[in-house]
Amino acid sequence: MKKAGGIIGVVAGTLGVIAAFITLFVGGVGSAFEAEGAATVVGLGWAGVFCSFLVIGLGAATIAAKGKLSAWLLVVVSLVTAVVGGMIVAIFMALALLGGIIALLDKGAAISAA
Repeated sequence: MKKAGGIIGVVAGTLGVIAAFITLFVGGVGSAFEAEGAATVVGLGWAGVFCSFLVIGLGAATIAAKGKLSAWLLVVVSLVTAVVGGMIVAIFMALALLGGIIALLDKGAAISAA
């Protein structure tokens, strides 16, 4: 379960980076046309890029780690990114949140008596 949650986190982070660049593009176009609030959209885009890269790293750490700290951090960072990253990024951070929760449900490797 931990590997599956980590893989979901990495995929969601990668899609979040793409979504953050789309947000940056929209903010840049709005800034070019001097739209009100375009600077805020650009700021949301940069926050989404940074936090999505964090989600990718935490997803990879969740796959490799033995404890559950990286899975907890994945949950927390995905929630923060959903708030500060903009609406498009928030969609993929819901997927990252799901991956973190799945990783937290891991009970450890089963010991077989074979």
